[in-house]
Amino acid sequence: MNPILLPSNRPAERFYRGGARISAFRGEEGTAPREPEDWIGSTTTVNGEPALGLTTLPDGRVLRDAIEQDPIAWLGDEHVARWGADTRLLVKLLDAGQRLPVHAHPHDDFAARHLGRAHGKAEAWYILQGGTVHVGLKEDVDASVLADLVTRQDVTALLGLLHEIAVAEGDVVWVPPGELHAIGAGILLLELQQPEDLSILLEWEDFAIDGAALGHLGLGFDLALAAVNRRGRSDVEISTLVSTAPASGSAFPAAADEYFRLERIPVDGSVVIEPGFSIVVVSEGRIAIDGELSSAGAALLVPHAAGALEASGHGELLVARPSAS
Repeated sequence: MNPILLPSNRPAERFYRGGARISAFRGEEGTAPREPEDWIGSTTTVNGEPALGLTTLPDGRVLRDAIEQDPIAWLGDEHVARWGADTRLLVKLLDAGQRLPVHAHPHDDFAARHLGRAHGKAEAWYILQGGTVHVGLKEDVDASVLADLVTRQDVTALLGLLHEIAVAEGDVVWVPPGELHAIGAGILLLELQQPEDLSILLEWEDFAIDGAALGHLGLGFDLALAAVNRRGRSDVEISTLVSTAPASGSAFPAAADEYFRLERIPVDGSVVIEPGFSIVVVSEGRIAIDGELSSAGAALLVPHAAGALEASGHGELLVARPSAS
């Protein structure tokens, strides 16, 4: 099995604007105004959809089906022994054509108990083009106060609850389950997350979604908001969530390791990509991987059975993997 070069996979008509930055990064022409996400090597569907979001391989098979048919070749025997055919990973490019709404995602326990899902949704971002992010509460917030702001859709007050932080290329943002956050307009990022599409929306004005009906995941806001962390984050704590990635090696904070891993690999000559199921994104330069030349914006799906890969050239690779344990 060899690495597979993947074209973009953009679910159409998302509720927020974006997509042009993904097209420019990927070297692809044109985009619809509401295709702000590229789901790379996806075995996950858009919430409520039977197939939208799934990656289709060049041979016409859906990746999810291919992995289920031969999980050891794709994921490795150790992974399969513990997790079965579950990749435990979704990788996205995200272009915030407008500021995203204030929202949060549930933890594993909440998602299992109330939604019957195998995962919650932890996520982390590697910033490709910078801007402003809003992450974590400045102070503790009472449940009734938060619920009232949601009911009244007091967007100014909701956004004002959060730390506002400038981020630049090479910065990383770790968003634990339950953490309130919003991505600012103009940001392009690579996101690693658990393989679910579960968002609790606290804000929906000026977005193409009926948040009052859909923002609580069918649970009602009284229950859905119980999944939100209402504890304030100190500046020191925020510095553990938003930081600059090392020039090489593990890019995310250690707290993210139980969910997924991102390795930053500078290439100036020849390097080896360790074996294992992964999504490899060329973030800059021109790099030959397993003899095939790829430019910035290329995304490759790497089965475990491909083994170790040699990469040569000049640039940088971002290698996304599931957790190691």
